[in-house]
Amino acid sequence: MKKIFAVSALIALLATGVLAKNQRWTGYVSDAKCGAKVDAACAKKCIEAGEKVVFVNDGDKTVIPVANPEALKGHEGHHVMVEGKLENNSLTVSKVKMVDEAGKVKDATY
Repeated sequence: MKKIFAVSALIALLATGVLAKNQRWTGYVSDAKCGAKVDAACAKKCIEAGEKVVFVNDGDKTVIPVANPEALKGHEGHHVMVEGKLENNSLTVSKVKMVDEAGKVKDATY
């Protein structure tokens, strides 16, 4: 019985690690109060006042809390492409690049 439990736990840990690989998303950096209603000046002001940093996905306008907000410092209200891991409904950002008005990454060396 202990062996079955140990093997099940190991499989669950491995599956979690496989599912939590780096991915890329394009969207906006906002604050939890404004959410998908992104306004650069407002986002910067609210984040400086203590609101949580969130990422608003372009595709479906999902608002995702950011686990490491320091990774997005200076990008408040900006359109960006982020690379990171989405775990437990929270995004840990490993890379960030600005996106231009045409939707292209400004620095293609991602």
